[in-house]
Amino acid sequence: MEKNMKYAKGFSTKTIHIGNEPDLDGSGDVVVPIHLSTTFARRKVDKPSQGYEYSRSGNPTRYALEKNLAALENGKYAFTYASGLAAITNILLLLKSGDNVVSIDDVYGGTRRLFTRVFEKYNITFTFVNFISAFELKTHIQRNTKMIWIESPTNPLMKIVDIASITRSVRSKKILTVVDNTFATPYFQKPLDLGTDIVVHSMTKYLGGHSDTIGGSVIVNDNALAERLKFLQNAVGAILSPFDSYQILKGIKTLPLRMEKHEENAIIIAKFLKQNRKVKKVYYPGLPDHPNHKIAKKQMSGFGGMISFELKGTMKTAVAFLEHLQLIAIAESLGAVESLIEHPASMTHASVPKEEREKIGLSDTLIRLSVGIEDVDDIIHDIFQALSYTKTKERGEL
Repeated sequence: MEKNMKYAKGFSTKTIHIGNEPDLDGSGDVVVPIHLSTTFARRKVDKPSQGYEYSRSGNPTRYALEKNLAALENGKYAFTYASGLAAITNILLLLKSGDNVVSIDDVYGGTRRLFTRVFEKYNITFTFVNFISAFELKTHIQRNTKMIWIESPTNPLMKIVDIASITRSVRSKKILTVVDNTFATPYFQKPLDLGTDIVVHSMTKYLGGHSDTIGGSVIVNDNALAERLKFLQNAVGAILSPFDSYQILKGIKTLPLRMEKHEENAIIIAKFLKQNRKVKKVYYPGLPDHPNHKIAKKQMSGFGGMISFELKGTMKTAVAFLEHLQLIAIAESLGAVESLIEHPASMTHASVPKEEREKIGLSDTLIRLSVGIEDVDDIIHDIFQALSYTKTKERGEL
């Protein structure tokens, strides 16, 4: 017998309790145990015990995480995978040869690489468009368009897409809408509530939150769609391990606390960067002058901890700045308790051809900062001293 979770209604309560219900007829574990068994014995030949047969098909620890994720996104079903890209792969396997996907142009480099260098080989086409609402999107929808791919905020230019506008515009056309909710997390944004068909996460980022686990997830409400995804999860087999499921489930328990601190720090740092003469432009949806600030306020309850900014100068200026940081680590990934910073043109988006990067506005001096939960004065001091260094060392290039 598990405890009744009817009182687990608030977001913070859900993060701690949903999926973590103690089995009072068993051991009574308050923390979900790591079920490492690859297979499960049964009393009856034709009836698996507790519904579990083989860990690729279903595992108690993974199920606990999936139950938790569905609750946080206000969804019915969740599926977890070995990485965010494995999750995206399973979504794309819903398509068939000849289908078209319209994607936001400013999309994570690894997602674009998967689209163009893997799935295009199977005659699935991808159209990259700068759209914010249904108005910009409508002329790019083709007869064979079967999916709209959205990031909001986008990676790395922090565009905000009007999710409800997009979903309303294509619902009658039977086009699936997908929102990558990695940057916002379900704490600040719930795409399913805005009409989205599919939500995807790189759980490596904010959900895990500690730079120690890789994973991806997909959350849906539709029964038929869930059945197809469940089949693909099992058939393809890129499932999340029990240990990683346990790690992410543990990380999620502090998600609300972390997200509040990430945002609190990010707002202060974004304002600091805006005032620095070395900085050409700041991309953060929490700033009133962000072009999509009103949309962000409408569909998000907070603005998150991701900031991008352009430096004045050349790529050498950007590299000199990054390499003189002392506290903030130069590293790919994001959403961890420690601040991480990177140079998209030579790191996360290096696989995107230079002409494409320039077309979407991703300059050689663009920096992406994942603001951690350290004392904000320490983060600012590190940025300031590194900017001061570039001003001295790179004076001849500015």
